Amino acid sequence: MRLFKIKGGIHPDGRKELAENEKIEQIPLPTLMRIPLKQHTGAPANPIVEKGDTVKKGQVLALSRGSVSATIHAPTSGRIIAIGRFVAPHASGLPEPTITLRPDGKDEWGDLPPPLDPFATEPDEIARRVAEAGVVGLGGAAFPAAVKLNLRTRGPLHTLVINAAECEPYITCDDRLMRERAAEILDGVAIICHTIGVTKALIGVEKNKPDAIKALKREAQEQNRYDIKVVEVPTRYPTGFAKHLVQILTGQEVPARALTADVGVIVQNVATTYAIQQAVRFGRPLISRIVTVSGEMIRRKGNFEVPIGTPISHIIEHCGGFIDEPEKLLLGGSMMGDPVSSTRAPVVKGSNGILALGRKETSQKPIMPCIRCTSCVAACPCGLMPYEMAARIKADELESAVDIGLRDCIACGSCSFVCPANIPLVQYFNYAKGSLTAKQRAAHKQEETKRLVQFHDARMEKIKKEKQAAMARMKAEREAKKRKEEQVEATMGSEGVAGVMTEDVISEPDHHKARANA
Repeated sequence: MRLFKIKGGIHPDGRKELAENEKIEQIPLPTLMRIPLKQHTGAPANPIVEKGDTVKKGQVLALSRGSVSATIHAPTSGRIIAIGRFVAPHASGLPEPTITLRPDGKDEWGDLPPPLDPFATEPDEIARRVAEAGVVGLGGAAFPAAVKLNLRTRGPLHTLVINAAECEPYITCDDRLMRERAAEILDGVAIICHTIGVTKALIGVEKNKPDAIKALKREAQEQNRYDIKVVEVPTRYPTGFAKHLVQILTGQEVPARALTADVGVIVQNVATTYAIQQAVRFGRPLISRIVTVSGEMIRRKGNFEVPIGTPISHIIEHCGGFIDEPEKLLLGGSMMGDPVSSTRAPVVKGSNGILALGRKETSQKPIMPCIRCTSCVAACPCGLMPYEMAARIKADELESAVDIGLRDCIACGSCSFVCPANIPLVQYFNYAKGSLTAKQRAAHKQEETKRLVQFHDARMEKIKKEKQAAMARMKAEREAKKRKEEQVEATMGSEGVAGVMTEDVISEPDHHKARANA
């Protein structure tokens, strides 16, 4: 099959040999589990349990909120001991709404929805099942999988691309999943094809995973329902970025800020595909994921199936702890992973790795002035000018940086990797994006406040007018009533005078008659 070239990219030391031959192992349950309500792109889920509730494994803890959100389930059976804020698994370490669960050790399943025959089920029902199972993209973005499945209504689709590149250094969880559960993955591919209405699927796997490629090709030959091809792609970072993988496999370039669905392609991560298959075939929600634990400073490397909400410290302890204090502890890969602010933070749906890196692996060097060598431009897979964006950000010209492509940066870190001056370019871009987002939120808040004030003023004016109208109506009613009473009195008065006059006229002859008789 013909492959197409993409711009930029780098070849960092993969270091996958540290864990790639370690089979998937089940992590034992911790004594406490912290389940954040926001483990996905979109709005946080709404909790439907309360402190003191007893829950079963797979039971819904929080429902998705809005069109882009994901449902949260109990990773094991136990009791809810707190619902509050707890340290989140990202660089800031700021607390987020979290449910704390104390496992009871029974790991007892609750009631699950009945299995579906996917090829006898309507696509809408499959998408609904995937949404109810809380499945999100497990490649890192954590975008709700059901939303992607429903993109079939956005426009015509022709190809499903399964992202199995796994280009991040050190990370081997998808590699092991493909080796050990290839049949389930291929079944998931067929289910997604049926759901989005395409007959062609391409599974893109980097060439440095020969055993995974063999396993997938063997299973692909066993099925004859759809045209599914396993394609070896070049080992280059960041091949695993969805838009670049689509371009490599199909030759179609996805426009900036557009979706792959806009060119007729849906992309799903290989681990997400497995989770979709489990949800549809068995009704199992997404309550665990495969995590790679690696790096020179960790005593025992490997790939572990970890229940969502398990503290990082529990995993490190299970792996024998640190050989020595790590120079850097990351959640995710070495290129795009976030520094761990606290090992008390839990593993979430988007956590694919825990790396304990030593001094040799981090190789921190002093930062020098930019010499405008344009190495970063050559390495950027999005065709941007990182050195120029960084210069404008340093001058606090954030909007100017947006004008030359800041919004299109995928924060892959390729520019920082090749910079001979050791400038942390991607940190500048992340800072600028965060600042712009904060400004937008502040502006939105200001506009919302203004809107609420205007709404309040309009409401008070309406109430004032309604009161004035009511008072005018009451006044009119009083005046009308008074006029009516006056009319009645006038009528009554005229009738009284007439009566008296009549009585006098009638009684006068009788008076004369009495006098005559006398």
